[in-house]
Amino acid sequence: MIKACLNGDRPPGAHPPIPVTPDELARAAAGCVAAGAFMVHVHPRDEHGRESLVTRHVVDAVTAIRELTPGLRVSVSTRDGIVDTTRTKLAHVAEWPGPDLGGPDCASVNWHEDGALNVATALRDNGIGVEAGIWTPHATIAFVSTNWPWHVERTLVEVIPGVTPGVDGTWAAERILAALGMTPAPLLVHGEREWAWPVLRWGQAAGYDVRIGLEDTRFLPDGTLAHDNSELVRVAVESEPGTPSQWPVPDPL
Repeated sequence: MIKACLNGDRPPGAHPPIPVTPDELARAAAGCVAAGAFMVHVHPRDEHGRESLVTRHVVDAVTAIRELTPGLRVSVSTRDGIVDTTRTKLAHVAEWPGPDLGGPDCASVNWHEDGALNVATALRDNGIGVEAGIWTPHATIAFVSTNWPWHVERTLVEVIPGVTPGVDGTWAAERILAALGMTPAPLLVHGEREWAWPVLRWGQAAGYDVRIGLEDTRFLPDGTLAHDNSELVRVAVESEPGTPSQWPVPDPL
């Protein structure tokens, strides 16, 4: 299954245009579902297009998506850098309502970040699912040393050039998976930038859930710019998985 990641931390004005407002996110989500995505991951924005953890911005984005695509599961980000401190992050997340009251169905928590356990606990206490983001083997060890592998909705194996150790994306993902061992939660693997398509193809061939969208890459496998998120999803769904090829072009922000 394919999750669509609609915007990430890409700046407004990037090409192709990223969805920013609740209406744009809702239309992008609907297009991705029509193309074959089973859920979406978004970074809600404020009125100036900046990422936000403020409750009304999160609820506005999630509500708009649900109104246009009822029943779609919506994940949001809690990444470092959206707010200035871990304490501020936790204060915002603790205010989020549960899904029945307009909050997200789940949220990703990067396990290498300070305060990850507290953020995950606050989400769970509010009835919001936790997606554990694992970027490195070191973060994997920290994750499996707790009881959280039995409490998360999904484990995300996320490999990022320059951050995740490895000579290529698939090798990096395999190292994390080896450190995870047997895990009770569903697994989703994905790469970013030049690792996006090779890891997606490898993940599909291995039977894992995968992710694609403008957060991860702006390019199609042949190196041309994608028109939008739905085109990335469509190509991921329609193309047969095979042996991962080398990424044709760099993907700067």
